[in-house]
Amino acid sequence: MAAGYRGRFAPSPTGPLHFGSLVAAVASYADARSRGGTWLVRIEDLDRPRTVAGAADDILRTLNACGLQWDGVVHQSRRHGAYHAALHRLRKQGVIYPCACSRREIADSAISGIEGPVYPGTCRKGLATDKRPHAWRVDTRGVRIAFEDTLQGKIEQDLEHDVGDFVLYRSCVFAYQLAVVVDDAEQGITDVVRGADLLDSTPRQIYLQRLLGLPTPHYLHVPVAANDRGEKLGKQTMAAAIDAGDPRPALVAALHFLGLDPPAEITVASIAAVWRWTIRHWQVARLPRIRWLRV
Repeated sequence: MAAGYRGRFAPSPTGPLHFGSLVAAVASYADARSRGGTWLVRIEDLDRPRTVAGAADDILRTLNACGLQWDGVVHQSRRHGAYHAALHRLRKQGVIYPCACSRREIADSAISGIEGPVYPGTCRKGLATDKRPHAWRVDTRGVRIAFEDTLQGKIEQDLEHDVGDFVLYRSCVFAYQLAVVVDDAEQGITDVVRGADLLDSTPRQIYLQRLLGLPTPHYLHVPVAANDRGEKLGKQTMAAAIDAGDPRPALVAALHFLGLDPPAEITVASIAAVWRWTIRHWQVARLPRIRWLRV
C-alpha cells in the first residue's frame, strides 16, 4: 500500500520510557505498520549532560516488551561527522554566521517570541575584534514557512520574528534542529509522526531542509500527554515509567488517548493481538485534533 513509507521514533535517553513517549511511539508505529512501512528508532543522545546512563537500553527493552518491533536503531552521538559536514555546507553557502552573545545578553534584548527571547541579530554583521564566537546561527531574515500538518492543519511561521536566528552549533554540541534534519534525510524518512510539542520546531527544520537541498517529510503531530496541571509528562514532571513486566495496561491506555477506543476484550488480549487490532483500525481521522490532552 505504501511500500516507500519510512517512519521513526526518536526518544531522548534522559530517563525511562513514560506514558507521553509511549503515545508518540504507538502513533508512529501504528501509522507505519498500517501502511506497510518501515519503522526505525533513533536515540537522540546529543545532549550528554542530560543523558542518563543505561536509559537508552532501558527504553529499547520497554519498546520491545510493548511489542514495537523496530527495523533498525541509530544513536545520534555516533553521527557527529554527518552533522559537521552539513554545518560546513551551510557555512560555505554563507547562510550561517558565528555568534559571541551570551544567553544573558539575548535575554536582556526584551524581544519575545513563541519560545522566549528572540535573538536580535547582533552578530550578523560580524564580531568585534575582542569577541570570540561560541555558537553558529542561521540567518532567518525575511523567512516565512508554511506547511500542512496531516492532523493539525496549516501551520505558518515567520522565523525571524517568531524564533529568530536559531543556533545550529554551540560549545562543541550540535543542535537538535540540525541533527534531526540530517538524520531524517540520511535515513530516508518519508513520514514524521511525533508529539505536538515539536510542532513549532517544524518550520525551522523545513527551512534547513531547503537550505541543504533535502526532501521534506510528511508531518503528523499527535496530542501531547499532559498531567492535571497541564504540564507535559516527562522526567521534570516525575512521569512514571512504563512497567515493562506488564505493559499492556499502558498500551491500551495509549490507544484510548489517541481516540481509537479499543474493545473491552483488548484489555485481556496478548500484546500481539493488541497490535493486530490497532493496525487494522488505525485511522488518522480518529485522532484528537488538539496539541495538548490531559491523561
